[in-house]
Amino acid sequence: MIQLRATLFFMIFSAPVLAQVTFPVNGPHDERNMPHVLVNATLHISPEKVIEGGTLVIRGERIEYAGADFKATEGARITDMSGKHVYPAFIDLYADYGVPEAPKKDRPSGPQYERKANRPTAWNDALHPEFAAAEHFSPDEKKAEQLRKLGFGAVLSHRHDGISRGTGALVFTGDGNANKQLMRSRAASFFSFRKGSSTQRYPSSLMGAIALLRQTHYDARWYTDSGPKLERNTSLEAWNRNLELPQVFTITEKNDIPRVKKIAEETGINFIVKSAGDEYQWMDETVRSGFPLIVPLNFPEAYDVSDPYNARLVSLQELLHWEKAPANPALLHERGLKFAFTAHGHEKPADFFTHLRQTVQYGLPEDIALAALTTVPAQMMGARDELGTLNPGSRANLLVMTAPLFEKTSELLETWVLGERHQHRDFEALDVRGVYNLNLDNHFYTIEVKGKANSPEARLMKVDGSDTTYSKVSFSVQQNLVSLAFNPKDEHYRETVRFSGNIHTESRIWEGKAHLPDGTWFAWTAIRQRVAKPTERKRKEPVSIDSLAAMRNPYRAWGLDTLPKAETLWLKGATIWTCDIEGVIEGGEMLIHNGNIVAVGKRLDPTALIGGKNMSIRTVELRGKHITPGLIDEHSHIAISRGVNEGTKASSAEVRIGDAINPDDINIFRHLSGGVTTVQQLHGSANPIGGQSSIVKMRWGQPAAGLVFEGAPGFIKFALGENVKQSNWGDRETIRYPQTRMGVEQVFYDHFLRAKAYHEEHSSVSREQGRGFRLFRRKEQEPNHSIRTDLELEAIAEILHSERFISCHSYVQSEINMLMHVADSFGFRVNTFTHVLEGYKLADKMLKHGAAGSTFSDWWTYKFEVNDAIPYNAALMHEQGVLVAMNSDDAELARRLNHEAAKAVKYGSVSEEEALKMVTLNPATMLHLEDRVGSLKAGKHADFVIWSDHPLSIYAKAEKTYVDGRCYFDRSKLDVMEKRDQAERTRILLKMMDAKTGGSDKKPSPNPNDKDYHCDDVDEEI
Repeated sequence: MIQLRATLFFMIFSAPVLAQVTFPVNGPHDERNMPHVLVNATLHISPEKVIEGGTLVIRGERIEYAGADFKATEGARITDMSGKHVYPAFIDLYADYGVPEAPKKDRPSGPQYERKANRPTAWNDALHPEFAAAEHFSPDEKKAEQLRKLGFGAVLSHRHDGISRGTGALVFTGDGNANKQLMRSRAASFFSFRKGSSTQRYPSSLMGAIALLRQTHYDARWYTDSGPKLERNTSLEAWNRNLELPQVFTITEKNDIPRVKKIAEETGINFIVKSAGDEYQWMDETVRSGFPLIVPLNFPEAYDVSDPYNARLVSLQELLHWEKAPANPALLHERGLKFAFTAHGHEKPADFFTHLRQTVQYGLPEDIALAALTTVPAQMMGARDELGTLNPGSRANLLVMTAPLFEKTSELLETWVLGERHQHRDFEALDVRGVYNLNLDNHFYTIEVKGKANSPEARLMKVDGSDTTYSKVSFSVQQNLVSLAFNPKDEHYRETVRFSGNIHTESRIWEGKAHLPDGTWFAWTAIRQRVAKPTERKRKEPVSIDSLAAMRNPYRAWGLDTLPKAETLWLKGATIWTCDIEGVIEGGEMLIHNGNIVAVGKRLDPTALIGGKNMSIRTVELRGKHITPGLIDEHSHIAISRGVNEGTKASSAEVRIGDAINPDDINIFRHLSGGVTTVQQLHGSANPIGGQSSIVKMRWGQPAAGLVFEGAPGFIKFALGENVKQSNWGDRETIRYPQTRMGVEQVFYDHFLRAKAYHEEHSSVSREQGRGFRLFRRKEQEPNHSIRTDLELEAIAEILHSERFISCHSYVQSEINMLMHVADSFGFRVNTFTHVLEGYKLADKMLKHGAAGSTFSDWWTYKFEVNDAIPYNAALMHEQGVLVAMNSDDAELARRLNHEAAKAVKYGSVSEEEALKMVTLNPATMLHLEDRVGSLKAGKHADFVIWSDHPLSIYAKAEKTYVDGRCYFDRSKLDVMEKRDQAERTRILLKMMDAKTGGSDKKPSPNPNDKDYHCDDVDEEI
């Protein structure tokens, strides 16, 4: 108690000093700092600590005391809070309050490849690390009031624009000048994968945005560590300054979390991730990231599914998410993740409290929900001593509620910000709800007042025997004044009568004057007959997560309830197409163990081959069936998120398809249904030097990282022809170099020469410093920051040193010949010409150079540069000794690659075995994976297909498709999966219909959202 008195003495007498500011005051003013004392309140000091009948003392901007035994000092302003609950005000870490939007830029009439402004900043208009929200912060009274009505006393505000967005400011939501409302000017640094207001073409894809972030990080390190500079760059200077702050990364969907994780691992930056609310769908990846999260509560609205035809447009994926989104916080908590909440994204702010209470209804503990709005965001910002609790010394930011926060009927009465009181409704408002007998000139009417205490509604009751009818009454209450108007429609009055009066004796009696339609006035009274039944304080019935749709991977139609496990299999009696030296084995056997092929042949002895007499071996009789290696597509664009092309530069070698793998793409499952087990995901053909490829296996149900073909060599997409010189892009696309086929050749020479010089420079400096130089992609050590790391030239230098291989989009013989000549000039080999529809014209040169040809079977004359294409192309190249494969370049065509191989038999009489190799062993060899996949041979991966018929027959169906010895597709289970999905769909649609009836918001049915990419897709995706 002595310590408490000393604290009070110090604060009272030091207040005038503490209150000094730089702004002059006009006229006399009161410098006394008298406390506010809130008594008899239920104080929620923190999520873990509650004091019943407590006292809270507020002096100036801070809380002075919070407890149960304090007696107010003389001169204090005392407010009785009996029955009220006082909480710390909320904190939102993802806001744009008080910060102006980025200026809207007029879209240029033609493509913009350079930045617009000539300032000493970053080269790209999507990078704004130098932007400081604090320097532009200006309180907005209307928006501040909206935030306070949602309970927010402080927000972390930044400009939502760009890939690097600059710094955010931690500000208060009170009234007054910006100086007072600014708590911390540099509170955090912000990033995203969206370019925002930038009209500069680069980047146009997700992988381009990631590449830009990655390159800028290395540029910033080099800018700091290098010696004298040829340029000053205020953006890089700001980037480096901002590294000391919390780093917040905003994402748009769950698969972005592992993408941010890869950036974090490469850059050493620990991010806080503002998530999208669907992270539960790949929960293991979310947990593995270890990121603290800022979780939105803008749960999806119910769709309008009243029309059965419109309802068909709503995917099962969207239905599943609509149902489970409110459980996201509970599921995150269950896995031990730390998160804060944000109100960002609510189209209707009033939904915030509804959604907050839903999180508790769906299983989130109340103390965790409260912490997500108070102590957790305060801790993330390093402000736990000042925000998020009602502890003495904290800022006086608090909420006054009519009941516990998570009760449905609880209402927010007041929000205090920095000790200033903001009332949202009359604190002592009368509750006038009840039934009244109104007397107007001895004519009696019954009025019922109902609704909420702070916003009552009235209606006129007419009782006729057992029937009761109601009619509308215009009604309002302001303090002790009441106004109402209605039309009795009886024998006394046929038009509207207006009433005005006073409320007496706690709303037991109303009296006043009424104005009749003829202009006369009469006295009236109303006597309350009964009060409204007290609203029962209750929470909504809890929703068991077990009652919702079970988790599946991925969380969509055809998702797997459980992931397949590797088995030890003894396959017997099938016709086995080995695609190896054993050829075709009639009545053959194959033994699978630990995801690999143990043996292929006849009369196998599993015990001798595997060892272990007690091992569980499942024998599968397959008489009449055919087994082939899993099919391999050398040229695919499936399972890629937000852009297949970064065609905004002549070379985008720095971008990586592997950064944008989409494990939710239904085409993975569809490819399995056609026997495809491995694909090369290629960049599109919008520029001469495209992005780095990704080789993935069709492991449906695995996250992005689980699809990657481990240890696969690096590839990159090159392109020739019409697309790269923008021949078919329209009249405005005439700025980007090259615009001619001759210019395409110069692009190659220029980049290879610069990559060679780059490698030599790095090698020279590394030797001087006693460091061995290895290409950055392969290095385990930190790059040498004394010279600039150029990720574009790194990738191209890898080609020169045979650490990365080219797959080149091509058609015309002259261009194919040109690129081989360029490669010969630099001493490397073009690995594969893909499409290569005029390959038959120079197959001898391709053979001499060592290039393979991955072609279409029978595509021709669909554009000018393929006018000379013939269906015999594959056979003629094969005849000349060129390694030949058939590719799809199309999500649908890939489902029947076996038919594409069969066409080589039809057009050119290629043998059946050699034709099948064009979709198995040959593409595996092109991808340098022939030692692991492509044929059925002991020691190789157990990637194989069980067919119902001859694999080249149009009647053949893939009955089962195995990847790594696991059955990822089983045709016999399709009916069960389809019925499961239809049952879930029906159940959730009915639930949506009930939600609509119950008053939930809805929105029009969406369009299907699956997107298939092609080589020439150049849409702006970010």
